[in-house]
Amino acid sequence: MTSTRKDIIAQLQKDMLSLQGFKPMADDNGVEIELGPIKSAFPNARFPLGAVHEFICNGAEDAAATGGFIAGVLGTLMQQGGAALWISASRTIFPPALKFFGINPDKIIFIDLSKEKDILWVMEEALKTEGIAAVTCEMKEISFTASRRLQLAVEQSRVTGFILCRNQRNLSTTACVTRWKVSSLPSALPGAMPGVGFPRWNIELLKVRNGKPGTWQVEWEGGRFRHVLRVAAILQEPQKKTG
Repeated sequence: MTSTRKDIIAQLQKDMLSLQGFKPMADDNGVEIELGPIKSAFPNARFPLGAVHEFICNGAEDAAATGGFIAGVLGTLMQQGGAALWISASRTIFPPALKFFGINPDKIIFIDLSKEKDILWVMEEALKTEGIAAVTCEMKEISFTASRRLQLAVEQSRVTGFILCRNQRNLSTTACVTRWKVSSLPSALPGAMPGVGFPRWNIELLKVRNGKPGTWQVEWEGGRFRHVLRVAAILQEPQKKTG
């Protein structure tokens, strides 16, 4: 393939990404989310900012694991200033635990509402507000029409949105740029040392626009996501007998 054809194809790919809501890297103000091996799944190997991300949670345990994973992403988004919003009817996040991910809880505005329609309305209005680092919303489910409205909102404001869908019965099509499923993994310390290790997750990227879905095991260590190699082998490593 000649260089001319390569340039044409590269430009067409950029144009397609722009039409589908992906803005040039310069629009991200230098913010880059370090997701370890997961970043290769995204267009241009960059986590899509100014987009809406959907997370599927089956039960309280998955919701808690998902909240932790999102907190790791929020920590980077909030480093350059700006508050974040967390909207829900039954909050699953434990605010003091956010410090572990480099977030001061007082920098997040928690909005607790009782009706799903109110939750959706508040999220849409928040996503339209420039200057907010991110908006996270916990709800039962979201329709294609509602998700399309949210995606249109962030394409103007460049605010990043996260939706935690709890106990969604049917996985309908949405306009969200990605769809994830996060579950917890047992932590482990090298050499069978006693104590509690770093948080670990099994990350399933079920859908990503113009990207490559996949599954990874990652842990949070040193303020960043790190790839866990041979998780099962480490967990099953026999302890050395003493004495």
